[in-house]
Amino acid sequence: MAPAGIHRLTVTPPGGARERILQTAFRLFYAHGVRGVGVDTIIAESGVAKATFYRHFPSKDDLAVAYLSRVDELWRGRLEAAAGAAGAEPRARLVGMFDALVEVCHQGGYHGCAFINTAAESAMGSAVHARTVEHKASVRAWVRDTAERAGADSPDALARALTLLLDGALAEGVLAAEPSAAQAAKDAATALVEIHCRGESPTL
Repeated sequence: MAPAGIHRLTVTPPGGARERILQTAFRLFYAHGVRGVGVDTIIAESGVAKATFYRHFPSKDDLAVAYLSRVDELWRGRLEAAAGAAGAEPRARLVGMFDALVEVCHQGGYHGCAFINTAAESAMGSAVHARTVEHKASVRAWVRDTAERAGADSPDALARALTLLLDGALAEGVLAAEPSAAQAAKDAATALVEIHCRGESPTL
């Protein structure tokens, strides 16, 4: 033990600066958009040196992709948790995932879908735009897999309709400045699942 009155130095863990930069970018990019926030602002608010910033993120696009990957992790986690909370039956899970939408649209500081927002301000063919497309494709693939296990007559069509509902409600929650669109989307999802999944639905 250190002698009385002598304190051990606090050592910043490896990756600490990178995480601080990413957390700052997450907050600022989501609130103001990727284009609306400059690198100098992120450096100042994260409290790192410019050299440290560029060591972890050689370009702003690298940081934006890392931000989107963090959002992907969080949003996919919420969708999967909400689906899981609905039970083991795939049809219930397809509807249950909309509870994640209801939850986020009720939160303060809600600014819609980070991927739709970023896609709208990024150039086609850029790494940032490609990351938004990748996210949407991965969510749709996950929903399609669940729809197939639910016995949907057309898993592709049902997955497309449900993900369009998700995206539409995310956007409407911002435009209307109130969260009722999330519940309306869940109600519509219930009807779609009933139409497409009329046969026996196996459990997980």
